[in-house]
Amino acid sequence: MATDSPPAREQPYEALGQSEAFLAFQERLSRAARIDRPVLILGERGTGKELAAYRLHFLSSRWQEPFVALNCAALAPGLIESELFGHEAGAFTGAAGRRTGRFEAAHGGTLFLDEIGAIPVEVQEKILRVVEYGTFERVGSSFPVRVDVRIVGATNADLVALAREGRFKQDLLDRLSFDVLFVPPLRARRDDIPLLAGHFAGRLALELGRDTPPEFSEVALSAIEAYAWPGNVRELKNVVERAVYMADGPVIHDLAFDPFRGPFSPLSAPPTQPEKHPLTLPDQASQPSVIDQVAALERPFKDILGDVEVVLLRRALERARFNQRTAAHLLGLTYDQFRGYYRKHRAVLAR
Repeated sequence: MATDSPPAREQPYEALGQSEAFLAFQERLSRAARIDRPVLILGERGTGKELAAYRLHFLSSRWQEPFVALNCAALAPGLIESELFGHEAGAFTGAAGRRTGRFEAAHGGTLFLDEIGAIPVEVQEKILRVVEYGTFERVGSSFPVRVDVRIVGATNADLVALAREGRFKQDLLDRLSFDVLFVPPLRARRDDIPLLAGHFAGRLALELGRDTPPEFSEVALSAIEAYAWPGNVRELKNVVERAVYMADGPVIHDLAFDPFRGPFSPLSAPPTQPEKHPLTLPDQASQPSVIDQVAALERPFKDILGDVEVVLLRRALERARFNQRTAAHLLGLTYDQFRGYYRKHRAVLAR
């Protein structure tokens, strides 16, 4: 029999974490792995749903059998059926020979269907039959093929809403949701961020042939911990690796959360007029103004001036997403001038 199985997949990186949310998820995943039933993994983009599926497979009794993955959203709807179930020669134009699908390739093991909500309803019917009876027919054939496959589905879509709208079969949803695992977003496991950042920095430093990875400055680490991370772990990995790649020395000071943002970016609309006060001081209506404090001799001039510098530096860093070159541009300073002020107030800015 001619086969056309997908190539062997590289093992994903090991899951890392120590936060309460991460440990609770791993405990739930380990429990689900022990019982041979379909599982749905739900979570935001970049949270590591495929990694969770791989660990689910590795911790199960099927761990020595194939782990086969398919991103259902990456295929045109007309190709998904053939990709999953295979086809016979002459089943359609261009089908020169028999092709083995993902279900057969995963026989004995686990089939991971990422973005499962993108599967057309007519193909969902055939998947439901595999779940219930363990059989299907290749495209262009009426001969049943029997397989033993555990299905793990994943998506960031609302499958319940899709089922309500008739875009996802309720019967299939019921069968696949024996257990539903919700991967926690990175903002719910902030204690893991320094650990993950150090891990990604070390890996890229090794790839670049460096003896030791650069360390994060206190301000850079504070920025990493404070950022919202809409792209979750995948975004964190990109930001950290970009910072390691751009670092000129043993310490990382600059973080480019948005690589498309910069003072000379052609994507940025030029302002019609320069902002008169681009960086304002905080809560001036609720506290004595700087001039009032000096006039009343409540505090020494240099102390108040230092506070103003700290406020402006912090506001510029926040607006520039902690990219120091962009912050210097916002303040009208050269990078060296900015670094001088930054070193002067490093201890206060790190709080």
